[in-house]
Amino acid sequence: MNASVVDKKVAILATDGFEQAELESPLEALKASGAVPKIVSLKGGKIQATVHGEKGDKFDVDLTLDQASPEDFDALVLPGGLYNPDTLRANPAAVDFVRSFGQAGKPIAAICHGPWLLIEADVVRGRKLTSWPAIKTDVRNAGGRWVDEEVVVDNGLVTSRKPDDLPAFNRKMIEEIGEGVHAQLTH
Repeated sequence: MNASVVDKKVAILATDGFEQAELESPLEALKASGAVPKIVSLKGGKIQATVHGEKGDKFDVDLTLDQASPEDFDALVLPGGLYNPDTLRANPAAVDFVRSFGQAGKPIAAICHGPWLLIEADVVRGRKLTSWPAIKTDVRNAGGRWVDEEVVVDNGLVTSRKPDDLPAFNRKMIEEIGEGVHAQLTH
């Protein structure tokens, strides 16, 4: 348990095609710290994970995006995988959901291809972050300062590159959620 995050509500925004470890590991870390994570998705029921491109497990959705309000959450987690963030960034409601966390200065943790959603929501401009290396040009073109590091924290924004970075990502995610609201993340 971590007293600073006990009972904090954390949205994990994901849809079919997320990388399983990038949802499952933060979910377990949040629960172990005493936070209350909720999987939010475009549809109800179950969403399909991938494990390095192959089908993984299915996970229960707690709330559909139209049932979820950013005001009800203290922080946001954006798992990667190739299909998950690509599908979500094409959905205006998902982009607005992410943008709301940035505008409110609430902690956001994104890993792998998850920063695609941050780019679409205009949350990276002027910020230092990392991601899966293949999208570093996207980050730079959106005004972010991309670095190749295990975990990067910039004013409540936590980013990592890949599943191997999850231990460091989870530690910093918990730390930033414990700190609470930061300065506005969008411009």
